Amino acid sequence: MLNHHYDYQSNLEASLRINWHIEDVIGGRTFDYGKPFLPESLAGVEGIRCLSVKEKLKLNQVRGYTYLYLFGLVEEYILPSVLDHAETSVHGDDYEIRALLRFAEEEAKHIQLFKWFVREFEKGFGTGCAAIGPAKDIAAAILKHSRLGVFLATLHIEWMTQRHYVDSVKGDPQLDPLFCSLLKHHWLEESQHAKLDTLVVDKLASSLTLQEIESGVEDYMAIGKLLDGGLCAQVQLDLASLSKAIGRAFAEEEKAEIAQAQTKAYRWTFLLSGITHPNFDRTLRELTARGHASVSSLAQAIG
Repeated sequence: MLNHHYDYQSNLEASLRINWHIEDVIGGRTFDYGKPFLPESLAGVEGIRCLSVKEKLKLNQVRGYTYLYLFGLVEEYILPSVLDHAETSVHGDDYEIRALLRFAEEEAKHIQLFKWFVREFEKGFGTGCAAIGPAKDIAAAILKHSRLGVFLATLHIEWMTQRHYVDSVKGDPQLDPLFCSLLKHHWLEESQHAKLDTLVVDKLASSLTLQEIESGVEDYMAIGKLLDGGLCAQVQLDLASLSKAIGRAFAEEEKAEIAQAQTKAYRWTFLLSGITHPNFDRTLRELTARGHASVSSLAQAIG
């Protein structure tokens, strides 16, 4: 159903070429807490007037923590969904099953890498940061939806990752080098996952009626609304984490200013940058004009 030039064999070959180990990513380095972790386009801290320069840096690093924590969280649902889909391909094309199992293995590696980051950050930052969860409950809530809806959400995340690294992180000398290394290596493998996930969405949709496809798009939007609720909750947790890190309480008007800026930044980072990615937008348009219009309306509403 979809217009693309992806195939399982070339995807598998690319994955084998770019394979990396966690030790390669870390390289014996530590994080530099004198530098920001996220680019401003994702962190959205510079316009907050009630924070000093040092406080904005702290918030940027809190956002760096939650950025990778949340990626690890969503990959907790991606891993079982890929394994479940792989079971349907065991007796099919050899390259397909190998590519899917490779996909799952790499997602498991990403989860392990991000858990390492969380432990290291908690040791070096000086104060703890709270985050939404537990991951297994959020994964269970996502996996209740249809396979097409789940894999559309995954495709959204894969293209979102590409946009973040290529448009905002790559080549930025102001960011912490080790944090950039984590993002770079994540991006390298997610670039293959975006193509694989397109193949999965194409295969799933090809066996569905138009009504079932539109229902799958509705499920994707429901997952997006679920994640948006989590992001809004995370904003409040970040406020508490920042207050603890800088050692001062915020007045109500300060809380409102920070929350407004961070809600906007979170929604761009995890929702709008994926919805509006040209490749994801094209996939939705090719699947269903009605579903595409509904998603576009949702994007306008949260934007």
